[in-house]
Amino acid sequence: MAAVAAALALGPMYAGNAFAFKLFGIKLWGEDETADQVSDPVHYTVDFRADNLDKDLKEALNQSSMLVSDKDKPVSGDLGVVVKARDDRDRLIATLYEKARYGGVVTISVNGTPIDALPPTPTFSRAAPVAVTISVNPGPVFKLGRINLLGDAARLDPANYGLVRGGDAGSLTILKAGDKMVADFKNEGHPLAKLEKREVVADHATNTVDVSLKVDSGPVAPFGNVGVTGQKSVDPDFIKRYARINEGKPYSPDELKKASDRLRKLGVFSSVTIREADKLAPDGSIPTTIEVSEGKQRFFGVGAQYSTIDGFGLQGYWGHRNLTGRADSLRIEGSVSRIGETTNVGKLDYAAGITYVRPATFYPSATLTAGLKMQSLHPDAYDADTITASGSLAYEINDQDTVSAGGEVSYEKDTTDAFGKQNYLTVAIPLEYVRDTRDNKLDPTEGYRASISAKPSYEAMGGTVFSSFEGSITGYKGIGANNNVVFAGKLAAGSLLGANSIQDIPATRRFYAGGGGSVRGYSYQEISPYNSHGDETGGRSYVTASLEARVKITDTIGVVPFVDMGSVTDSVLPDGSDLRIGAGVGLRYATPFGPIRLDVAVPLKKYDNGTSYGIYAGIGQAF
Repeated sequence: MAAVAAALALGPMYAGNAFAFKLFGIKLWGEDETADQVSDPVHYTVDFRADNLDKDLKEALNQSSMLVSDKDKPVSGDLGVVVKARDDRDRLIATLYEKARYGGVVTISVNGTPIDALPPTPTFSRAAPVAVTISVNPGPVFKLGRINLLGDAARLDPANYGLVRGGDAGSLTILKAGDKMVADFKNEGHPLAKLEKREVVADHATNTVDVSLKVDSGPVAPFGNVGVTGQKSVDPDFIKRYARINEGKPYSPDELKKASDRLRKLGVFSSVTIREADKLAPDGSIPTTIEVSEGKQRFFGVGAQYSTIDGFGLQGYWGHRNLTGRADSLRIEGSVSRIGETTNVGKLDYAAGITYVRPATFYPSATLTAGLKMQSLHPDAYDADTITASGSLAYEINDQDTVSAGGEVSYEKDTTDAFGKQNYLTVAIPLEYVRDTRDNKLDPTEGYRASISAKPSYEAMGGTVFSSFEGSITGYKGIGANNNVVFAGKLAAGSLLGANSIQDIPATRRFYAGGGGSVRGYSYQEISPYNSHGDETGGRSYVTASLEARVKITDTIGVVPFVDMGSVTDSVLPDGSDLRIGAGVGLRYATPFGPIRLDVAVPLKKYDNGTSYGIYAGIGQAF
């Protein structure tokens, strides 16, 4: 992410020149000087004669034509023109079939000669680009005629598969119908279901298409023996256990997909494929084989973020993904932040930690996490040196719901805040429930994530019992054919119960708001109750909300107007008083590892001598 800052800073400098800029191997702008050179290059022009085509059909044909899309790229040799033209004719005919134009004719000529009349090794003049002409006579639109479902498909209703007499006869409709019939039989527990016959007959006299589809469902069968291949250092018994393909359980393609996704998320495999046998075992079950390829087990990385308010932050980490052969991971990390926000090295924020994660602990769906973290924190509200040891067990109830519970011990030495200097030793029991239906964790367009957490705590040095309760929900809704606009919203609230006074609660456990991950436009933890001396005290409750409209300008560039708001109060329950609002706009650049984010925000109700604006850069959406 340090490179991200460089890319954002240097982009305008180079964008006007014929240079290419790459980030992690991805070309962000400019011409790629390393593009493959074509031997014996031959240039051509394309004349697509489409005056007799309707707008939608013309657009579909243009999009499928490689001659059109590659018109600025040379081909290799004179024969390359002809080969590309013949391939294009097949593409265009297939597109006509997709649009139910079974009587269409595609004619392609090169230098005035139809491609079928050209010699095997044609030679063209190089004095000018070779002239290619495409003519399309689309013919009439065909409709579905007789529909015959045979074999085990005879009991199915063709209307459920988009096959209706007089309806759409496009080739994709017919192909999808047959595939869906097979998929439905497999979902009913028939692992060997297959399409035995797909017959399509076009009647040009009536402009109709007769369709015959025959399916052999095969027998119902349970999962049988599960084999593992391709593993080297990961225990195959662990792979089978974690995949959760239980022998004797009814066959289900959905279970195989879940198993494959589950194994990929471990991070230890570069590829995972689960294959079914092509015949049943003697006991009537269907054997399966999990094929894996192990990726690099050791990893390291660096990261960065920036805001004009809180300065730069740098992170680094090293890890091992398969410490004992059970895909258990160890990660060591460190960070420093607030660089530039202060010139006093002792006032920077430092953190270092080690985390161990062990999947399939006690149960295949349970994951153990243990960690040790040390921090030296110096936000405006307090100074605190902390060390925290924690352990938790998370249990996946299903694909969307997870519960977790654990224990935590934290020691804070010489914490200095609005109430003076104190030490805290806190024992806590974190509890959490999460429901996650998002379609993409890095850049969601549909679904939501909701969480509820409680953290009963005991501060031993002061004998204080208190508990924190927090809840949040984020939701996403994409609109348009390609989700060109995604509305995203977040609502969060929290409350601290117990303790006679707020100062009896460790400063790091009190509530604050403000910053790039909260209310943009305000500095980190700026939103807080203040005492009579103007010192931040932290609060007992908070409520925050955010709304974004993520608008795609191109496939890679987006604009995001947003509004954030938050309130932190002394009351036990959030009441929304002293509501602070920040508004702004951001830019997004899409990459395979998540969008690069640049946000600019201003506070609509700034504090006296408070922040006037904020600029934030990082990886990933704000929430």
